[in-house]
Amino acid sequence: MSHTPTEFLKIANRTAEHFGFQTIDQLKRCPECKRCEKTMPHTVTSTNKRTDSHQGLLSSGIATFCEEKLHSLEKPILLYSFEQVPRTGETAVTFHIFNVERSIAEAILIHATRALINDLGYIDHTVRINSLGDTDSLTRYSRELTNFLRKRLDMMPPVARELMKEHPLSTLSYLVDQNHELANRSPNPLEYLSDPSRKHFREIIEYLDMSETPYEIDPKMLGHHECYSDTIFSLDISSDDPEFETPVTARGGRFDEFVYRTTRTRTPAVGAVVVLKNSKAPVRSPKAKTQTPSVYVVQLGFGPKIKSLLLIDSLRQAGIPTYHNLASDSLSSQLRDAEARGVKYTLIIGQKEFVENTVIFRDMDVRNQEYVDQATLIRKLKRKSSVTT
Repeated sequence: MSHTPTEFLKIANRTAEHFGFQTIDQLKRCPECKRCEKTMPHTVTSTNKRTDSHQGLLSSGIATFCEEKLHSLEKPILLYSFEQVPRTGETAVTFHIFNVERSIAEAILIHATRALINDLGYIDHTVRINSLGDTDSLTRYSRELTNFLRKRLDMMPPVARELMKEHPLSTLSYLVDQNHELANRSPNPLEYLSDPSRKHFREIIEYLDMSETPYEIDPKMLGHHECYSDTIFSLDISSDDPEFETPVTARGGRFDEFVYRTTRTRTPAVGAVVVLKNSKAPVRSPKAKTQTPSVYVVQLGFGPKIKSLLLIDSLRQAGIPTYHNLASDSLSSQLRDAEARGVKYTLIIGQKEFVENTVIFRDMDVRNQEYVDQATLIRKLKRKSSVTT
């Protein structure tokens, strides 16, 4: 099951567009970007790019955000781009979500990444996930980890002892890579999460449970302490073949603190990088294909957001493009947006619909609405031939 780089990028394009991601060229057309006269200063360099575990592809999104004046857009920004991995030349797609502090950002990111992996044909995979928490959480955990490791310096390899001068997490990462016994005995970062970080992580786990996503909480999954904060995740493709080589890698997480250190501005940010292994990026990337959906999914509340995300994915599989703003907490603003976009149908999921597993189906032309159970919704939409691709 192999894909050429061009096939990979075409599939990535379809997936990204359906979940609301846009290219930088699309985002730059926004009036706010055109009117903005100043770029945002940043200190993203080749040195600190090394901390993102993706040879700078994840942190490059921050430079794009600043230099292309995306900071002028005071709304959720979903950005995707086709990239070439430095040094290896492999084909990659990056996903970034800016200005969304809540856990729905990670849910969208994980779900879009999983959808891409599924569409590539790798259905048997597991989400591996961990949280290092916010600054307070990481400070407490680092202190405990330092005490644990210092008492066991004589058990460490020389390289690990030397890394203690840098940061205890650098030492732990090395011990994990070496499968050293100290790595398995070290403190669990999840036990040191602050209340906000614990709530944030718990909501992501609720999403994974609600979406029936196979997952594993791995306390030894670490990212560089200067890059990642709160959630970090990867998608691990499974195979019974002992000689199986992973054809695609997918890894990401939240990096609010890295954005703050490099811009001195508080901008929530999550991102992921999906790499087609052993490939060479094409000279020309396929052109982004945009669609004009006739459907808008509206939601209100945490449970309805997750249910809406799953509905959006079901619509994708049925070939029905849709508009949505899952980060919004305002019913009226979503309805105004649906009106402004001129969609034919609005699908609304509130708390009542979430509990009853129904959707309010609103016909925007004749201004009537009805309750429809989700099992028959897609059949109903498909009969309206104008909504399908």
